[in-house]
Amino acid sequence: MFRKVKVEDAVGFRLAHDITEVNLEKKFKGVAFKRGYLIKKEDIERLKSLGKYYVFVLDEINATDFVHEDDAATELAPYIAGENIFYDEQPSEGKINFYATTHGLLKIDKQRVISINKLKIPSLPTKHSNIPVKKGDTVAAFRIIPLYCEKELVAEVKKILSSPAIKVVPYKLKSAGIIVTGNEIYNGKIKDKFYPLMESKLKEYGLKITDTSILPDDKEIITAEIKIFLKKVDILFITGGTSVDPDDNTKLAIKEAGVNIVQEGNPIQPGNNFTIGYFDDIPVCAVPAAALYYRATALDIFLPRLLAGEQITADEIAEYSVGGLCHFCKVCVFPVCPFGKV
Repeated sequence: MFRKVKVEDAVGFRLAHDITEVNLEKKFKGVAFKRGYLIKKEDIERLKSLGKYYVFVLDEINATDFVHEDDAATELAPYIAGENIFYDEQPSEGKINFYATTHGLLKIDKQRVISINKLKIPSLPTKHSNIPVKKGDTVAAFRIIPLYCEKELVAEVKKILSSPAIKVVPYKLKSAGIIVTGNEIYNGKIKDKFYPLMESKLKEYGLKITDTSILPDDKEIITAEIKIFLKKVDILFITGGTSVDPDDNTKLAIKEAGVNIVQEGNPIQPGNNFTIGYFDDIPVCAVPAAALYYRATALDIFLPRLLAGEQITADEIAEYSVGGLCHFCKVCVFPVCPFGKV
């Protein structure tokens, strides 16, 4: 299969593995010598400069029961990748990366991924499930940790991957409606800040706001407007009157419009009063004022799933309690943080 020899004795043999070069001055990390490279006398000093006084060289004896790291990654990549995922054609240092082919919601089969990594020899790290990704984003990587593994291991991984472990669900919803409620805004006493906020957020997902309205705190008026909007948009956002004050009528109006509210509020902070409902397959969201004051709230955690057409259940909402408390960092880097990751 392969054997360890001094570099001086390796001349004329082929490398059994890639050799990496790390050069901080040149800001380079990559392959200096590829697997299969025929070692020459003039390579000895360079190999030593890379800290390689011994190398592994190929030995075909007893190799039939083993698979090289490059071959294992190449063979298993099609089993790992699901819908809207592409991957490197050739491994680099034994590793293949996986990428999104479209903007959408990343979905990871957590149990399959864990089962593969429990085998200890394979390494399959991924990004978190249910996060938004863009076309070209790296979402996972695969390699085996040693240079070689037994063929039985590859067969076992294939058995686990009876269906792919990663996929991207494209956003399905195209049009959004915005209803802003509140006497103070309706009467022109304060300027509406909700529409520009939502326009900025939804633009990131390729969603167009097609219908908007500003209404007074009148339950009947709000209810009637919701019914009109539900005939025209794929998703509806309503703000104002979403908390527990006596004149907060938004959630009542949503119910009276025939919307089935999954759960009033959620355990995520900030954004406890963010409420999700459905009218048939149309999501209706009551968005609290927290969305105006914090860069990331419950709205941002659920939004990608809603736009991908997922029906969110009360049980799932409860699961967000672990990881649902924002760290309130001085510099927000959401979504590259633990907030809302389950």
